Amino acid sequence: MRVELSEDPTAFRTADWSEVVGADPFGSFFHTPSYLKLWWEEFGTGRLVIATGSEDDERVGACVFTVEEGVLTFLGGFDVTDYMGPVAAPGRAEAFAKELFGTALADVEWDRADLRGMRAGSPWPALLEDAAASVGLGVERLDDGVCPVLPLPATHEEYLAALPAKLRHEIRRKQRRLEAELGEFTIELATDETLPELYDRFIELHRESPGPKGKFMHAGMEIFFRRLGEAFLPARVFNLAFIRVGDAWPAAVIGFRFKDTFALYNSAFDREYGQLSPGMVLISDMIRRSIEEGLATFDLLKGDLEYKKRFGAEPAAIVRLAITR
Repeated sequence: MRVELSEDPTAFRTADWSEVVGADPFGSFFHTPSYLKLWWEEFGTGRLVIATGSEDDERVGACVFTVEEGVLTFLGGFDVTDYMGPVAAPGRAEAFAKELFGTALADVEWDRADLRGMRAGSPWPALLEDAAASVGLGVERLDDGVCPVLPLPATHEEYLAALPAKLRHEIRRKQRRLEAELGEFTIELATDETLPELYDRFIELHRESPGPKGKFMHAGMEIFFRRLGEAFLPARVFNLAFIRVGDAWPAAVIGFRFKDTFALYNSAFDREYGQLSPGMVLISDMIRRSIEEGLATFDLLKGDLEYKKRFGAEPAAIVRLAITR
């Protein structure tokens, strides 16, 4: 295993590890070089460190870091990147983790590492713990929250039947109430032509939210979100969906369709229609669509919020490693 380091942002393209992300069972959209490149361009500060592993001239591993004020972190930003860390081809994860801490990162100046966003069910937390400890580094495993995840059955009817009766009744009742109060609704997904207009409405709804959510969508964040749509809508990875009732657009969600998973990334709704729960109806329909498209998982991403449990999702732990030199 040979691990090379680069501080040149063009390595996102020249060292493209997209196939490695696809091969790693825990590789997500957030691990792709195209996503990380976009994030770096909008929010990146400090020293960029792109580590790629190769065997027999084949790319088999990758991980991107930043170093700022002596702290080594995974690239991505906790507020908008739900999963972070390395990816590797099957059978190459252990060797890649050892090389990262055994040789590659020894040449990078840092005092401590704060490595967040790794799924507890993946091999990476244990592999990085062992690799760091083997070269005399201090390692502490910490909790980094949860991502509620919903495994999808073959049919929507199976999904509803598996829910507790109370949750199943609630989902159906909200849809019937919305139709009774406002009339028949449709679900509209953004296209290349409608994306700018629908994004305007999404940003508007987001900024009207109370508390921290309303302040989240500042000018820089808006640019990042719009770039996500422009970059990933053509390949159907990016999805912006609205529930429409007449001329009203009371709720919207953004999600990423990647490999066999639909990841619910962000949402917003019109408080005027809050009592009718249009957001819940919309998410329920996105689950149905994901099942009909043959996806295996509906990931509600970070945050143990109560509404996520109403769809039957179970929390999956996320791990954080604190490492000292």
